[in-house]
Amino acid sequence: MSEPADPARLPAEAPQESPAKLPPDGSPPDGSPAEGSSAEPPHEGPPAEAADGPAGPNPRTERAVRGTFAATLALEALVVLLVPRTIAQFGSGLVGWKLAVLLGLAGLFVVAAALVRHPAGLLLGTALQVALVGCGFLTGAMFVLGAVFAGIWVFLLRLRRDLLGTPLLG
Repeated sequence: MSEPADPARLPAEAPQESPAKLPPDGSPPDGSPAEGSSAEPPHEGPPAEAADGPAGPNPRTERAVRGTFAATLALEALVVLLVPRTIAQFGSGLVGWKLAVLLGLAGLFVVAAALVRHPAGLLLGTALQVALVGCGFLTGAMFVLGAVFAGIWVFLLRLRRDLLGTPLLG
């Protein structure tokens, strides 16, 4: 009859590798994840908070927010450039001063889109929202479009504040 195996007499198992031979992330050399670790790669990038205080906003987030502002202003410039056609067709007629005002406004939207990386660009863009709503006096539909774009602008300002932690127009 066989006797129960004595643990002291069992053959020695294969020696485990010492921790010094493991890669710095603690995973086994065969590339499989270490026990107790997830299969996700480690977080790359700056830590959330450095020793000297919280880190600034992510540069990629800043670029994305600036791009959104610039795209909105460019779209508004295109809308303003379409207004003369509407005025000529349905309004009281396209006279020189109306065309000059609309072309100047479209040019200011393009300048504001180029300046969104500076606080002056955001201030100019905000002032132009009021002017866009004022285009409603040239053709009534611009009251609605101006209000829609002004609402989008306010939403973007608040989103910028939430994502970057900056004041609304700062």
